[in-house]
Amino acid sequence: MPRPVDPGRRAPTGATTEPPPEDEQQPPGDPEAVARIVCLRLLERRARSRTELEQAIAKRGVPGEVARVVLDRFTEVGLIDDAALAESMAGAQHRERGLARRAVAAKLRERGFGDDVVADATATIDAGQERERAEALVARRLRTLHGLPVEVQTRRLVGLLARKGYSSGVAYDVVREAVRAAAAGVDGDLDDGVERLFDASS
Repeated sequence: MPRPVDPGRRAPTGATTEPPPEDEQQPPGDPEAVARIVCLRLLERRARSRTELEQAIAKRGVPGEVARVVLDRFTEVGLIDDAALAESMAGAQHRERGLARRAVAAKLRERGFGDDVVADATATIDAGQERERAEALVARRLRTLHGLPVEVQTRRLVGLLARKGYSSGVAYDVVREAVRAAAAGVDGDLDDGVERLFDASS
């Protein structure tokens, strides 16, 4: 009768062991195959820019000319589409996170998109859309600041828009109107205070 194997002992030489999960297996040594596998594994998780894939391939020691061949092939078959990915990201960053156009552009550049791609992706975010988004952000946040001094409300709201990438001119203009509207009808003196506050900051 064979002796039971102690789970703490190392398996004998030549014993069959379970293969590691597919995503933990090392790519083969052929540089082109390595590049293909790296791209496929990353793209299975989410869409990537060409630059992101190029950087990941380089970390595996694949020569640049080999990487370019593989990336060109992936682009030809539509697995890499920087224009479509950048446009999708730009829309999401603006609509869902409320980022201004210049902040959206900065996010896209962080993902490795070129200037032409970034310009095209952000072209649909015009000044009118930016202002509407800024107004929505301020209106939502202002409800949480009820009862605070006007100066505090203003500072926090302007700071919010600045962090989202809005210019100081847009930020102060939107906040001025929102704070004035919130103060109107509550206390006439308070409304005058709002005007003096923004006049001083102009």
